[in-house]
Formats: sequence, C-alpha cells, structure tokens
Amino acid sequence: MLQALACGASVEHAARKAGVGQRTVYRRLADAEFVRKLQDLRTEMVQRTAGMLSGAGLGSVKVLVDLQADVSVPAGVRRRSARDVLEMGLKFREATELEQRLAAVEVRLAGAAPTAEDRSADAGAVRDETSST
Repeated sequence: MLQALACGASVEHAARKAGVGQRTVYRRLADAEFVRKLQDLRTEMVQRTAGMLSGAGLGSVKVLVDLQADVSVPAGVRRRSARDVLEMGLKFREATELEQRLAAVEVRLAGAAPTAEDRSADAGAVRDETSST
C-alpha cells in the first residue's frame, strides 16, 4: 500500500494492490506516522531518481555535444542539441547554486535557533530552580 501510494496510485488502486479495503487506506492516510513514512519513501524515491539521472547526465551531454559538432547531422538537429545543452547547463547551474544557498541558510538557522531539545532542557532547568526556592 505504501509503495503504491508513494508512486502516485489512487486510494482505490493502492487498496487493491495491498489486498485491503479503501476504508483501510483512508484510515492509514489519517495516521500521522503513516503519512510521515509515505513522505519519507517519496523523498527517497526522488533522491534515487535524481542520482540516476545525474549519473546518466554526462553521457547525455556528450551525445548532445557530439550531435552539435557532427556536420553530417541535419542543421536543425544540431541547433536543437546546442539549445538543449545551453538550457540544461543553465538549469543545472541554477539548481546547484540554489541548493548551495539553501544549505548556507539552513546552517545559519541551525546555529541561531535553539532546537526543541535545547528549549526543553532550558524549561526543565527553570522548573528545577523555581521548585527549589
């Protein structure tokens, strides 16, 4: 059921795949822990897909560059391959820069904001001080 839902299946299809009723699927989707597991699985699937695409990317760029340089290939194909190389290069650079900027912001926020554990420990210390007086 979890796998089917993570892949975008409807409730009806996920229920059929799991051999359960639709009400069971809806009940599970109302459970916060189940939804967290579903989100985690979706995130993992996206990361694996991105990794596979990144691995194949160099070969794809080489094919486009080869097409672009091959004078025996029609001019329209060479033009489209050149455009594709430029567009993908820009998108990849933008995504990389955005990822780096986001990581820097996360580091700054992590250093500036106390965690829930820190706040809990601080609250416990305050309770201990007030109860001893």
